[in-house]
Amino acid sequence: MPPEERITFCRICEAHCGLVATVDRGRVERLRPDREHPLSRGYACPKGIAMTEVQNAPDRLLHPMRGGERVGWDEAIAGVGARLREVRDRHGGDAIGWYMGNPGASSYSHTLWSKGFVDALGSPHYYTAGSQDVNNRFAASALMYGSPLRVPIPDLERTSFLLMVGANPFVSNGSVLSAPRVRDRLRAIVARGGRVVVVDPRRTETARAFEHVPIRPDTDAWFLLSLLHVVGRDSPLGPLVEAFSPETTAERTGVPAEGCRALARDLAAASPAAVYGRTGSCLGRFGTLVAFLLDALAAVTGNLDRPGGNVFAQPPVDIERVARPFGLASYGRRRSRVGGFPDVLGQMPAGVMADEIEEPGRGQLRALIVSAGNPLLSVPDPGRLRAAFGKLDLLVSIDLFVNETGREADYVLPATTWLEREDVPLAFLQFFVRPFVQWSDAVVEPAGEAREEWQVIEALAGELGVVPASVPPIRWLRRLGIRLTPQRALALLMRTGPARLTMDRLRRHPHGLELGEHWKTGTLRRESIRLAPPEIVAEIQRLGREPPPDDRLRLIGLRELRRHNSWMNDVPALARGARPASLRIHPSDAAERAISDGDVVSVQTATGELDVVAAVSEEMTPGTVALPHGFAGANANALTAAGPAALEPLAGMSQLNGLAVEVRATASP
Repeated sequence: MPPEERITFCRICEAHCGLVATVDRGRVERLRPDREHPLSRGYACPKGIAMTEVQNAPDRLLHPMRGGERVGWDEAIAGVGARLREVRDRHGGDAIGWYMGNPGASSYSHTLWSKGFVDALGSPHYYTAGSQDVNNRFAASALMYGSPLRVPIPDLERTSFLLMVGANPFVSNGSVLSAPRVRDRLRAIVARGGRVVVVDPRRTETARAFEHVPIRPDTDAWFLLSLLHVVGRDSPLGPLVEAFSPETTAERTGVPAEGCRALARDLAAASPAAVYGRTGSCLGRFGTLVAFLLDALAAVTGNLDRPGGNVFAQPPVDIERVARPFGLASYGRRRSRVGGFPDVLGQMPAGVMADEIEEPGRGQLRALIVSAGNPLLSVPDPGRLRAAFGKLDLLVSIDLFVNETGREADYVLPATTWLEREDVPLAFLQFFVRPFVQWSDAVVEPAGEAREEWQVIEALAGELGVVPASVPPIRWLRRLGIRLTPQRALALLMRTGPARLTMDRLRRHPHGLELGEHWKTGTLRRESIRLAPPEIVAEIQRLGREPPPDDRLRLIGLRELRRHNSWMNDVPALARGARPASLRIHPSDAAERAISDGDVVSVQTATGELDVVAAVSEEMTPGTVALPHGFAGANANALTAAGPAALEPLAGMSQLNGLAVEVRATASP
């Protein structure tokens, strides 16, 4: 039988580029970019192409494991179920929790079923990678627009001025913005006479291609307030920004006052302009305030809900309407037991997981299921979290591999890859650069005994006698013998959504379906915008009380094109062209510490210490060092504090950028 070609799309990052899989006798032999995909048009990054090596990896987990020994699925489910029942009987359903890693967001069934599982148990313990990534963005939307899921995106295809803060889409391909071929889209802005300005402590790959404004780490809030001081003094923010003139903030941010004023005037005069911030702007001490100020800047310059500005999508599925009954459209509906942090989209901050395990009392976390994640690498202070995991009555990992977390788990259960499941990018439909949707059938059958996460959840829920659903009507239907599978649920959502799509129509367009050239604007009621809610006023006041920084170096993270978070470090096709983890440091900072390129250096904070090779580079601004995230050997999170006192208050975000560090040479290579 000759090899077949099957159309699908990538689910490694948010661009969702189109792919064509070559399948021979049930095995994926090759992935190549899909030239007929309307948005990516024959582009895919190295990670997408290398997914074949993840799919066919010799060390991939293909059978359930208990204590390092292979067991059957029936035995594994029965064993986990019995342990969960024991925890529930002794401590209550609110002693059972779930942690979902970033890849889970790319599976509509995984997200809905995992949240439904903890809701059915009456547990608030739902954690994701969002508090190390983007939850501040949703918190800011809740405070400004009244809904965490009303998130504006930059209209790249019509803007004439793009201001990016802490974003490096040349490497990330964009985030909270699904923009395949993002390099071409950014260059097109300049080609039509516009400008792209990148504000970042590092001269990133994106910054090298456009205008770069160097800034000191974790000073984005001061910088944005100084822009608003220039252009927003007549807005409701006027009294709040009065004390943040560019002259006042220049010493802290490192951005000269006149350059700041000129940038503010140019942004206000551009017709139209868009603003955009990502991970670099999210992970400081004032992440929610920064996200809020980005939108405020768009609003006061007249660029919010405007063609070429920051626009609001109307996707083919009403995401807010879907998410609300599942508790995935909430902000502050619940508070964490430890620290009193507001939930964001139903999620609690992962930075208090260790405290929730160690703090006695009602609701103490006693059992945890981890899916598509590796919190012992990706959550702050992993050493403390590892010790806390040892106190759990049960730890379960559902994943493709036995990772650091899996090695500590009582059970490790094999999951499917995204090539082995059907999907639609449900959570990202509102972030596509233009109206678009794509359906993919599974490319191949699951390898070994791998199962989709929702199937595992269904089995565990059966052991506990609950229906994994946040919505009571779904539970009622189950009692009547009507079982709602993910595909049936999706078909209902599509048919009742604004575009009235059917699954048959989606399948007739395997390369994806464009639903319009641009997002419609003029959909936001101006009176619904709150530019000075009390929570933001309090944060600006807290910012104003911040003491001046000391002269220690500040650490930031960075993303690399050939690596992805914590799960693609060992892919041979990527590792061959990737640099080893290294601490990038400016020549002047290196000389001051007698550090040469290639030296082994010690990086230390109050939380931890690690050794890593130094890379002396002009890409860094003086006073700033950078370390890639996601590496087991040089894990920047080992330097980062966890616990209530260490988290940003409005979204429970971990501080992963702007850490004060001591760096010293320890040895030559």
